[in-house]
Amino acid sequence: MVEPERIATLTGAGPARGSHVLYWMQHSQRAIDNPALTFALTEAQRLDLPLLVLFVLLDYPAATAVHYRFMLAGLRETAGALRARGIGFALKRAPAGDPVPLVAAWAGGKQGGGGRENGDRHDQSALVVCDRGYLRHEEAWRLALAERLAVLGIPLLRVDADTVVPADAASLKLEWSAATLRRKIEGAIHHYAQPSVFRGKIRDAASLGVDQGANKEDSLFEAYAKPEDPAHRGDPSPGQQPSLRPGSAAARVAFKSFLDRLDRYEGDRNDPNLEGTSGMSPYLHFGQISCAAMARSALERGGPGAAAFVEQLVVRRELAINLCLREPNYDVYDHAVPEWARRSLAQAAGDRRPWIHGRETLEAAATHDPYWNAAQNQLIRTGIIHNYMRMYWGKKIIEWSASPEEAFATALSLNDRYALDGRDPNGYAGVAWCFGRHDRPWSRRTVFGCIRYMNEGGLKRKFDREAYARRWS
Repeated sequence: MVEPERIATLTGAGPARGSHVLYWMQHSQRAIDNPALTFALTEAQRLDLPLLVLFVLLDYPAATAVHYRFMLAGLRETAGALRARGIGFALKRAPAGDPVPLVAAWAGGKQGGGGRENGDRHDQSALVVCDRGYLRHEEAWRLALAERLAVLGIPLLRVDADTVVPADAASLKLEWSAATLRRKIEGAIHHYAQPSVFRGKIRDAASLGVDQGANKEDSLFEAYAKPEDPAHRGDPSPGQQPSLRPGSAAARVAFKSFLDRLDRYEGDRNDPNLEGTSGMSPYLHFGQISCAAMARSALERGGPGAAAFVEQLVVRRELAINLCLREPNYDVYDHAVPEWARRSLAQAAGDRRPWIHGRETLEAAATHDPYWNAAQNQLIRTGIIHNYMRMYWGKKIIEWSASPEEAFATALSLNDRYALDGRDPNGYAGVAWCFGRHDRPWSRRTVFGCIRYMNEGGLKRKFDREAYARRWS
């Protein structure tokens, strides 16, 4: 079952004449517990048509070879799982940074359907389903595709598959804080944290005559993930070695291991020397695991850590999604940072800063602060910063930059470039939080004005900061 609140009709009222249902997979890169896939399968069954899944590779802003390797390994697993169920899968590369022309061509029958290029309408898609992306360009892609498909008379339906409470059901306005969003969604979490399973049968996609073999894809999988690919020239992070194994199967194993530690979550999660956090953010970023499935499992397990974890997984994560959907300029200082915080930081702009570190020094983890350097090293080497240290990392960039605007740009750049879960609502909201978003004014301090302050003394009270610094020196 897919809840109606997850489904939005972007164009068209009924199926066109076509040979298959097309699911453009972009954000939800998994074959299990995927509402967009479940809905596409349901529609294929209703129309007695096979299902073809299309994934479009493109030069994604700020993504590195490391990010592509993680994503492509997961996609290879997903492709195999889909084909084993008789679902077609095609991996194609867009000639530019826009997937829309290629998806529209496939939907119109000019790329698929036995490889014919004559635009035969019998080979077009009867219906197109897409999952939902939450960033500005992802939303724009889907609206642009809707315009193209409207001309062809092909319906396009979008499924919000990577939230627990669907974003439009949660709130249609920009929320001020976690408290305001929590009041709207906490009663709905149990309702929406349901499995998404299709138990019926559809026609085998082999009837489409589309090449579903992996041979041609292997070279694309491998070539796109190499650091020497033209899209990644000058990439500073090809040597990054994430500690996580990519893919949906690995994500489920990692989450099961976390559930065994769930009772300790509330006490351990702010200590970067302990294995206290879930570590699931990269998997969620690439859609390799369902957040609804995770919430459901945590709630079923219960115990002292369940409520704290669901707060982070659902309320805080969906607050970040709300920011990106309701504030299109979520990556622009004058829009992402609230007015009260910008005013306070401007008033403090002339305060003397004990240290000024440029972006090159910060990127190289070469500051005077061993704890900050450790956090940056952890990011560079593994693609992850511990959640608590990420807050400290962002706050110190503010303190050591010539202006808050420069600090904001630096933090976004480093996070997008190195973090496995960068280029994500959580990253944009996390950086904006360091500057006062989703927070309140505090007592005025030098440089920080009235935004929340953090220092190395707070680290000492929380955990063994020296052990952390030694580990990541």
